[in-house]
Amino acid sequence: MRLLLIDTSGPVCAAAIYDAEADSLLSARSETIGKGHAELLPVMVGEIVAESGVPLADLDRIAVTIGPGSFTGIRVGVAMARGFAVALGKPAVGVSTLRIVAESVLEIGPPAPVMAVLDAKRDEVYAQIFSPVGEALTEPAAYDYATAKAAASRFQAIVIGSGAGLLDGGQSGGPDVFPLLAIGRIAMRLDEDDHASPLYIRGADAKPQIGFAVQHA
Repeated sequence: MRLLLIDTSGPVCAAAIYDAEADSLLSARSETIGKGHAELLPVMVGEIVAESGVPLADLDRIAVTIGPGSFTGIRVGVAMARGFAVALGKPAVGVSTLRIVAESVLEIGPPAPVMAVLDAKRDEVYAQIFSPVGEALTEPAAYDYATAKAAASRFQAIVIGSGAGLLDGGQSGGPDVFPLLAIGRIAMRLDEDDHASPLYIRGADAKPQIGFAVQHA
């Protein structure tokens, strides 16, 4: 199976053709631009399609990062993924950036839950906790530092991501990097009904949530 991967959830604009059987990128482009994803992304897709020799019509699935992250970037990526899905008659699935961050630890079989934490600015973090086998134990949400730290302690979770240092009074780890290979691997495990829909956790004037909601079956 071959997938078109798209990531515009942050300052990086990236696209790749992923071969799932070989677990490799047939071609890829990635550039840190801050803004301008809408202009650069179509150019990148054209380049990777030409370079890989895989026509868009031969792709089996489109995968796109859906956030949390940049509102504008997410809109651009999701819109393009949906456009390709409609034009090609292929499914488009959405990959959470929090799961991508957690994946680097989950893939080695951690001895404890993993808490992915992204710097959300405004004295908040985006966070989600996963079991050692990758099951979501909480919903993705925005929290103040104290609430997130308390949740990590309660779940005895391994904390990873750009917001990890903030929970202990330190500095942000800077922009998170979302590896295209990780996006491809996660996308392959998703059902086709995991649609490419933006994961907007808070609005411009949102306030920190209280508590840490546990996902129910």
